[in-house]
Amino acid sequence: MPQNRDMSVLTPREIVAELDRYVVGQGRAKRAVAIALRNRWRRQQVPEELRDEIAPKNIIMIGPTGVGKTEIARRLARLAQSPFLKVEASKFTEVGYVGRDVESMIRDLTELAINMVRAEEREKVEAKAAEIAEERLLDLLLPRRSGTGGSGGEDVPGSGTLEIVRTAQGSPESQYLATREKLRRLLREGKLDERYVDVEVTDQARPMVEVFSNLGLEEMDINLKDMFGNLFPKRTKHRKVKVREARNLLIQEESQRLIDMDRVVEIALDRVEQSGIIFVDEIDKIAGREQKYGPDVSREGVQRDLLPLVEGTTVTTKYGMVRTDHILFIAAGAFHVSKPSDLIPEMQGRFPIRVELDPLDRDDFIRILTEPDNALITQYKALLETEGIKLDFDQGAIAEIADIACRVNEKTENIGARRLHTVMERLLDEVSFEAPDMGEAEIKVNADYVREKLSDIAQDVDLSRYIL
Repeated sequence: MPQNRDMSVLTPREIVAELDRYVVGQGRAKRAVAIALRNRWRRQQVPEELRDEIAPKNIIMIGPTGVGKTEIARRLARLAQSPFLKVEASKFTEVGYVGRDVESMIRDLTELAINMVRAEEREKVEAKAAEIAEERLLDLLLPRRSGTGGSGGEDVPGSGTLEIVRTAQGSPESQYLATREKLRRLLREGKLDERYVDVEVTDQARPMVEVFSNLGLEEMDINLKDMFGNLFPKRTKHRKVKVREARNLLIQEESQRLIDMDRVVEIALDRVEQSGIIFVDEIDKIAGREQKYGPDVSREGVQRDLLPLVEGTTVTTKYGMVRTDHILFIAAGAFHVSKPSDLIPEMQGRFPIRVELDPLDRDDFIRILTEPDNALITQYKALLETEGIKLDFDQGAIAEIADIACRVNEKTENIGARRLHTVMERLLDEVSFEAPDMGEAEIKVNADYVREKLSDIAQDVDLSRYIL
């Protein structure tokens, strides 16, 4: 998938084409999210006075489990390089009751964006950090000796280095520099990787603080870790490690020093506000009117708490205030019992786009097994190839696997494409267990092989309920 692509060149047609590489079918849903993503870019091009008035067109995906709702949203976020958070609507409760507060999803999204930007900034400073780490490592391998200016020959373990120091000509300083450059060359060639050095690194441990609250730690605006971390001086500890590990430790430490965290926070907050995507799964579980007796804290109460976030509000995070006006919300649910019209009217108005995803049939299963870049057949082949086992699936085997998955879905609960995972695991159970002891081998998986392993289970409804 393209990385860091300019959104101006990603047309809706290209977005759909990228999604087609990972998700089979569901053309209507792909079109809807492609238009929503393109509208992000379009909004940035309009005059500034109009920009804030254009709200994102939030989407509700309606369809049974295992048809690709979550995967479409996840791939869309990767394509756009946007902060993406998936949450389950059923784990939130109305304010005042035990359970997660809906605003915690904005804090989680902000934390994800901070980590994303920090990783990008670390890549930018990695070369500089590696240079500084190399100098620190050379200082450890060849410390200067006071009074001599010095060659420091006695401080360098290993007869090869001592010989270099003794044969170096000129002043003590020139001897030291010449030895240092020779050590640098050995270091870059990896010839010193097995040597041990004593490294001083920052101790990341923090005082343990437990907070007991019915709202959880996310409700506390004060970041206790940072507060106590600043109260106590930073401690360092010495570790005796090999040069290879020491280099990595020093690069990490220097990268942290070179990163401008104020800039990271500024970029991350802007990215959350302008391009953040929150996928709210199981939205149908909170769709429903209040019960006759007492408050229903997992339905309408949660909707009323969620409504300000979707409409646009300001949430306090430990990094600053985050406005949610332009975060794209994609909701999804099976809506077997309830329906989108059971949501409160205000919530319905904030999800103007509704797309229905199609149930998967046998042909879809065949495509899922073979077509996507991360197709199931490809995954299992790669896994067992690490043990020297070569799997060869013919078309008959793939069709038989799809048939069995379809039949089991019809006879029991329809869990969509997830049934293929169950069928594949059962089919290759014996091979996966015996693979380390089999040595290199080629196994041809045909329709007869699949029927031998699975047909009895698939035909026995009671047994398939437990096994498939």
